[in-house]
Amino acid sequence: MEYVRIGCACLVALVFAMSAVSKLRDLEGFRRSLPALVPARRELLRPLAMAVVVLEALVPIMVAVPPTTSYGLALACALLVAFTVAIARALGRGQTAPCRCFGASAAPLGPRHLVRNGLLITAAVLGGLSPGGAPALAGAVIAGAAGLIGALLIASLDDIADLFARNA
Repeated sequence: MEYVRIGCACLVALVFAMSAVSKLRDLEGFRRSLPALVPARRELLRPLAMAVVVLEALVPIMVAVPPTTSYGLALACALLVAFTVAIARALGRGQTAPCRCFGASAAPLGPRHLVRNGLLITAAVLGGLSPGGAPALAGAVIAGAAGLIGALLIASLDDIADLFARNA
């Protein structure tokens, strides 16, 4: 089970690192996208955007440090639940704003973003509940690589979906 923990921790940490970096690259664009997700007063949007980026950046740091790994996964889970609720409410209001989860994107929010977040919540919970241990190096490398591949696929979800939609 330590390999499940390693794979899930790598997946979650890498997804949050990519998300935080992409938002930092275009913090103003991310801030402008927030009203579609979270109805808030204009003066609160910048602090909210900064808080999201800081918390997202904190996840991979906490996950990487063994004594705080479980806390980092719990923070990831809490953030993902909040993001999922915000997306579900926006979809319920008929919002079709672009998903700015991983930087600039023209892909509108949709059910696939809820599924993606559900998968990430599952990974965070599995990683947090799986016991740690002293894994063999080869197994740890394979589990970490699986987490990396999963993170790249999740971060590319909109591009992959668009590719298949064009070919259908």
